[in-house]
Amino acid sequence: MALIKSISGIRGTIGGKPGEGLTPLDVVKFTSAYGSWVINHTNNPRVVIGRDARISGEMVSKLVSATLQGLGIDVIDLGLSTTPTVELAVPLEKAGGGIILTASHNPIQWNALKLLNDKGEFISDLEGKAILESAENEDFSFAEVRKIGKYIEIDDYIDRHVEHVLGLKLVDKEAIAARKFKVVIDCVNSTGGIALPKLLRALGVEDIEEMYCTPDGNFPHNPEPLPENLRDISEKLKKGKFDLGIVVDPDVDRLCFMNEDGSPFGEEYTLVAVADYVLSKTPGNTVSNLSSTRALRDVTEKRGGQYQAAAVGEVNVVNKMKETHAVIGGEGNGGVIYPESHYGRDALVGIGLFLTHLAKFGKTISRLRASYPNYHISKNKIELTPEIDVDKVLEAIKKKYSKQPINDIDGVKIEFDKEWVHLRKSNTEPIIRIYSESESQATADHLANKIILDIREVVKGSN
Repeated sequence: MALIKSISGIRGTIGGKPGEGLTPLDVVKFTSAYGSWVINHTNNPRVVIGRDARISGEMVSKLVSATLQGLGIDVIDLGLSTTPTVELAVPLEKAGGGIILTASHNPIQWNALKLLNDKGEFISDLEGKAILESAENEDFSFAEVRKIGKYIEIDDYIDRHVEHVLGLKLVDKEAIAARKFKVVIDCVNSTGGIALPKLLRALGVEDIEEMYCTPDGNFPHNPEPLPENLRDISEKLKKGKFDLGIVVDPDVDRLCFMNEDGSPFGEEYTLVAVADYVLSKTPGNTVSNLSSTRALRDVTEKRGGQYQAAAVGEVNVVNKMKETHAVIGGEGNGGVIYPESHYGRDALVGIGLFLTHLAKFGKTISRLRASYPNYHISKNKIELTPEIDVDKVLEAIKKKYSKQPINDIDGVKIEFDKEWVHLRKSNTEPIIRIYSESESQATADHLANKIILDIREVVKGSN
């Protein structure tokens, strides 16, 4: 069993003893702390909640709703929903915050509470720490009987979300409909199975093959949308009957595409392609995190804009986007953040923009992918014994490569012309994560291995 408390929320495996897994007691305690924060920091004692289709979702949702009501907070329950749908709903409902019940790409036994502020954006580091401290100290009290909160259900917010996407200026329904795309989708038996068919039909896509679109939480494969988990949709595409494949994770904030031949478009390139289209219509700046592909920088500079890198984490990307007035940004895991819509990763917005781009491009999706710089990322980690000072190890590596361009806002990122390597320490275990990128996979792997050897030399020398 596992329970992980972080500044962005609480997640864990269902069951076990309190404090060791995500038990009802843990859900109630953490919700109580968050609800108290909403009461103390906003003028709107109401919270929007929504959940993905996980088997544990209904149970967790009832616990969260009752706890918030017990604090005197009105609950607006969207039921089966998506992360970006809840994010949109919070300001529209003039709520003081929102809770999304989803463990994102984690396996079936996991669930989580993700916390939003009154703008429908993830809470800050400082706010998250305060909520964790409140939960630990049980620093909250409940309302008397005449002041308990109301419970309101709204079941059409995914439809409103779809209409919102169609209303974006850069989403061209007519262009999409004219291409008569044949699309196969994999929604991993979660709420994407509700949202994607609605969106595609609204965009004029009539030929849709639905794979795993029953929102019952029985994931047919590992729900993280990586190539090794997408063999079924790949095989379907290889038969040559579709123009492209679309895959989302359980809470529909990560998005990836598959080429017409069954090969992956590349989740790193979801943001690259969408950004290229947005920049062609609205020139400006872009942001992604330090571990994302350099291709976004290349595309941005080609379009006359400036690219900035943020520390890993959606809230950090959003803060940097606001700081630099970026017109598009996100993360290399298939997360598209389009400020014209809202400051959150949104697969539905990403689909609308991407299909418009592909429709206007006029050629196959594989040809679109071939039009972008081709980079390869190698993802590795090195485990260290707990007594080793990871910060000192990173500082030694930074000193060794001090003649190269270095970014140290989140670990150490070293640039070698168009290649880079990014080292970050894990927040939960004695591990250094090592991401590297080059124009060939072999070179990216070699670069990562070279840095791993350097780290081992540093560790050996410090013993």
